[in-house]
Amino acid sequence: MSITLIDYGLGNIQAFVNIYRRLNIPVNVAKTVEQLKSANRIILPGVGAFDWAMDKLNKSGMRDCLDELVQGQGRPVLGICVGMQMMAKRSDEGIRSGLGWFDAEVRKLPAVATNRSVELPHMGWNDVSVAAQGLFTGINAPRYYFLHSYYFALNNRAHMLASTDYYGEFAAAVGREKIFGVQFHFEKSHQWGTRLLQNFVDI
Repeated sequence: MSITLIDYGLGNIQAFVNIYRRLNIPVNVAKTVEQLKSANRIILPGVGAFDWAMDKLNKSGMRDCLDELVQGQGRPVLGICVGMQMMAKRSDEGIRSGLGWFDAEVRKLPAVATNRSVELPHMGWNDVSVAAQGLFTGINAPRYYFLHSYYFALNNRAHMLASTDYYGEFAAAVGREKIFGVQFHFEKSHQWGTRLLQNFVDI
């Protein structure tokens, strides 16, 4: 079993390569459709603005292949940070359509909540409340590192695997069938991030 990271010009690809190599798990990087076709487990990283990320993925030429692998062939996929947000239908951050793998929209974290100003972005460590195992198997009292101003708003709460509170609850991790997404950053989340990446291999 191997992991394929989609390199469409966004995300800290090398950080994930390093983690999987330390775990002795084969890892590949796909920059072309030919390299992506053979993927059996896929990671879609992402940083920056929603529209910029969607434009980069579309221009990479790999979007149609990615859709076929995930939607048509059921290959497991894990979206990280903006890579997760791209799995929604749309985002308040831009005008581009997302991948639409979840019945969800990406919305801005509230600027005002409980009569207090909310500092944006939501940055730093936060507790994560787990609703379902799978990705979180063997992870006790997880804390992850966040850096974002927009959140994944699900229309079907059954797809929420874990939540975090930042002046209100939002989805920290989502999943349906073999499609998963997480809002936090693995490479900054120490043992909790490493164990989740291992769990993605084992699912």
